[in-house]
Amino acid sequence: MPSIENKDQARRELRARRRAFVNGTGIGRLRIHAIVISRITMEAAGNVRNIACYLANAFEVDAMPIVQLACASGLSTALPHISEPGGTMRFLSWRPGDRLVTGPYGIPQPAGSADEIIPDAIVSPLVGFDRQGNRLGQGGGFYDRAFMAYPSAKRIGLAWSVQEIATLPVDSWDQPLHAVVTERERIDF
Repeated sequence: MPSIENKDQARRELRARRRAFVNGTGIGRLRIHAIVISRITMEAAGNVRNIACYLANAFEVDAMPIVQLACASGLSTALPHISEPGGTMRFLSWRPGDRLVTGPYGIPQPAGSADEIIPDAIVSPLVGFDRQGNRLGQGGGFYDRAFMAYPSAKRIGLAWSVQEIATLPVDSWDQPLHAVVTERERIDF
């Protein structure tokens, strides 16, 4: 796991690793991994009432089993909502079956009229991570700003093990995670 000094270079490398991993793993195994990851993530979240998750793209860890498990446990669940490009990310109430609308980046999200949830835990996707708790995202800073807006929320990243790198470049605005969960392990920071 080499270090990469440049975030853009790291994103290219780590996205390629993630894509190769997902493409090389059977859909059944990916689903089993996602279910195992969801159980471990709920343990990492601890005693929460409100949990914010995300809708995965084709290569990210599927967070829907976490939403389903949280709903079955009586927790409030939320998804990210962005009103305009570059705007603030809020977490709006959402449960499977609720309506979704297309956000400014083409990502499905709860309608703006949904109730805002103050999360006790934020489960986030990521492009890469290191063993110091650093997270490399898509580059828009949405999760870093959300982590700052909800400082008491437990920050948990979901990733495939191939997304780990020895050391990530870190900027002053980057917010560290409390834990990362992969198909192999839970890493607490």
